[in-house]
Amino acid sequence: MTTVIDLAKFKAKAKLNDRYAKQLKRLQTADIPTTSIEVAVNGAVSNLAKASTSALVIYGEPQSGKTEMMICLTAKLLDQGHKIIVHLMNDSVDLLTQNLRRFKTSGLAPAPRNSSELLQTSNGQKPAELVVFCKKNARDLEKLIDRLKGVGKIVVIDDEADYATPNSKVNKGTKTTINDLVGQLIGSDGFYIGVTATPARLDLNNTFKNDTEKWVSFPPHAKYTGQDVFFPLDKKVSYRLTYLQQGGNPQEARDALVRFLVTVAYLNKVVNDEEKNYTMLVHTSGKKLDHEADRITIEEAVHALTEADSTEFDTLVTSVYATAQQLYLAADPDALTSYVVENASRTSLVVLNSERDRIAAGDSATEPSSPFTIIIGGNIVSRGVTFPNLLSMFFTRNVQHKLQQDTYIQRARMFGARGAYLEHFELTIPTQLYADWHRCFVFHRLALATVRSELGSPVWIGDSRVSVASDPSIDKATVALDKGEMSFGMFDYTVELDQIVLGDPSSIVTLDALRAKLGNDALPQFLIDYIKAVMAGGGGTLAIHAASTIANYGSTANQAAISRDKGFMGKSQLEPKKFPTAVHHVKIFYNANGRAKLFYKYKGSLQFIQNLA
Repeated sequence: MTTVIDLAKFKAKAKLNDRYAKQLKRLQTADIPTTSIEVAVNGAVSNLAKASTSALVIYGEPQSGKTEMMICLTAKLLDQGHKIIVHLMNDSVDLLTQNLRRFKTSGLAPAPRNSSELLQTSNGQKPAELVVFCKKNARDLEKLIDRLKGVGKIVVIDDEADYATPNSKVNKGTKTTINDLVGQLIGSDGFYIGVTATPARLDLNNTFKNDTEKWVSFPPHAKYTGQDVFFPLDKKVSYRLTYLQQGGNPQEARDALVRFLVTVAYLNKVVNDEEKNYTMLVHTSGKKLDHEADRITIEEAVHALTEADSTEFDTLVTSVYATAQQLYLAADPDALTSYVVENASRTSLVVLNSERDRIAAGDSATEPSSPFTIIIGGNIVSRGVTFPNLLSMFFTRNVQHKLQQDTYIQRARMFGARGAYLEHFELTIPTQLYADWHRCFVFHRLALATVRSELGSPVWIGDSRVSVASDPSIDKATVALDKGEMSFGMFDYTVELDQIVLGDPSSIVTLDALRAKLGNDALPQFLIDYIKAVMAGGGGTLAIHAASTIANYGSTANQAAISRDKGFMGKSQLEPKKFPTAVHHVKIFYNANGRAKLFYKYKGSLQFIQNLA
């Protein structure tokens, strides 16, 4: 009997669809919430369709699950008919391997390929659909561009988009190699989606003419622990914050190691139902020679714990026992010390830098492979790489000049879903470095509040210790480097607002009353909290000024957007005779149509930077 094959049925099945729905279901089945992912994906797809340029940015907190979002976004774009999607990664084999593995295990179809895999296929092979990963280095990009000639429109999804891609020669009338090659890859009819936690550089650089009004926020999921947890305004942390006195010398490194060993012992002996593997990240320098010195310090200490006849064994075991007594009063120090000694030989030590053994690069270097996994690294661990079960971070990365905001925000590798063991997490860091890092995140959060207002360009903040972005990357033709003030969302002006202000123009309570009337978009709670925290530390006084019209400014101001290149708050608006000691100034400006914005100005060393393009 001859069986008739229904070829039409199989042809229909070959035309894949519903991939986005399948990815959402995969995550939901694994008890991973998808609300934040859906917000970002739907926003990106919608804005890409109506953006005046082919470029947009998706921004979200460090370690907040952007990889899963990008998997879902890729599925959605494929469902919508985009055939060729290129994912760009930083020039790191470990980062590319980690992301490619996650994409492949998601079940996404077509199966994602490394660019080197694609180059091994014949040039005549033109896949109907293609998802390909490529590192951001010149040689790989040149080969990929040549291989993809004639395949049609390309969607480029650029992970850690603010790194390497922006044109740091923008003020010289030329392009950096990577910026030029990424532009060639996009072509005249392709699309660019930059994904990052730190979008300031993309804005101030005008990278591929991205439009900030079409940026998409990727909100963190409910289990996320980020800047609110690790850098709270009041600095009252809910994890173990240990300040270094000597800047991270070998003895301090050994002490941090001992605390990590004891904490793992406690979790596996007292808390966990079954043994789990944990990671300690040692991030002390960008220099490879320093990585080797760090490795020797850690390795010698671990080795001593396996040599019962050595004098160092006695010293370290005594330290472990005393630390167990100190950290966990209710636990049995004998049991915790025994766990450390019995499992010390299982310690896994990985040096993660550009010279990591490429034979071993296929393994997952960032996945903890033993209860005591210690990873030592510099620049490569600073961006993009995720560290599951990260329990301890020994961070002494020194800053020779200004702390660059985007770089240090990305170095917060402790962010993520740490809630299950947050009280046991330890950050070991010099006091001044934590203070600078804390201020860096305060500035970042204030800036993001201006992004979310979706009205005009965001305002980025720096000071004498913290720079917003690399200076050569800031497009001097369009960026105002010291406008000196920031504003938020629009609202309707009423005389009732002045009545609130005049009640007590120097009180935080007045700001609370204004926010209750205007809402969070017009007056973010974080701005009030910031002013309150700074004033509590002796940081000057507050002046809330009566509102003023901008109708008389004529063409020197953008009447509709309520903005002005050189700002609105000059000396007369600050009323120095009425508020002689004020440092924080708040004032409402409104146009002839009664639309208004609230402005904040800090009279001090803060620098407000805005792209006026």
